[in-house]
Amino acid sequence: MNIAKCFAECETDVIVNTYHLPPPSLPTPRILIIEDDVELCAHLSKHLSGRGFSLGSSHRGDEGLDMALNSPVELILLDIMLPNESGLTILSRLRHERGTPVILMSALGAEQDRITGFSQGADDYLPKPFSLAELDVRIDALLRRVAIDCGAQAPRLMARHSSLEFDTYGRDVRLNGIAAGLTTSEFRLLCTLHEHAGEALTKPFLYQQVLHRPYTRLDRGLDVHVCNLRRKLAAIDVQGMRIDAVRHQGYVLMCEGR
Repeated sequence: MNIAKCFAECETDVIVNTYHLPPPSLPTPRILIIEDDVELCAHLSKHLSGRGFSLGSSHRGDEGLDMALNSPVELILLDIMLPNESGLTILSRLRHERGTPVILMSALGAEQDRITGFSQGADDYLPKPFSLAELDVRIDALLRRVAIDCGAQAPRLMARHSSLEFDTYGRDVRLNGIAAGLTTSEFRLLCTLHEHAGEALTKPFLYQQVLHRPYTRLDRGLDVHVCNLRRKLAAIDVQGMRIDAVRHQGYVLMCEGR
């Protein structure tokens, strides 16, 4: 396959990267590429690894979804036209479990295709052919948003909760050095609840703030995240902090001493 057919011409030596990787002592963002075109996937992997990102890749939708659900991933590049399962189907299934930022890639550039992608929960849509410069800009924008979300929501006064610590780079919490193993969405959920501790937050608000999608009555994604968050906090024996359901509203985080 001719790579030029998938990438528009660009002057890669004039790209200005606006997202700054964390210090060497902290984990670098991991990007997962789900693309059935082997040559294109390799080209993207080489370019992004050259920028310093940690990479994972899959040429199958089902395998890629498994990687997205069971390994730490900060951003996903997802092709729509996959051989065994549509990228949109993969995205829909992913959104029931994770709020990981997703950029859809597709030769289908019609307006309705873009609308469908966004309605399924995509964060961005990149029609082929695209330049590496544009890809970089869109990746940087999404990673900055995640960093800002985590930084802005990083809880203060954590001394009130014993030795519970929030890792805004790793997007996890630790008690006495033991990590809870939170996903990005679970960490964002805990941060949002803690920022409004003692205040009942509605499901529509939490869906927009945490999962970045509208709330519908049939969507149980938030409930699953709450259930997992409770279980993981209990597993590391977090005391003085509990998440209560508020009937006909949503959830509230109750903290002792606040």
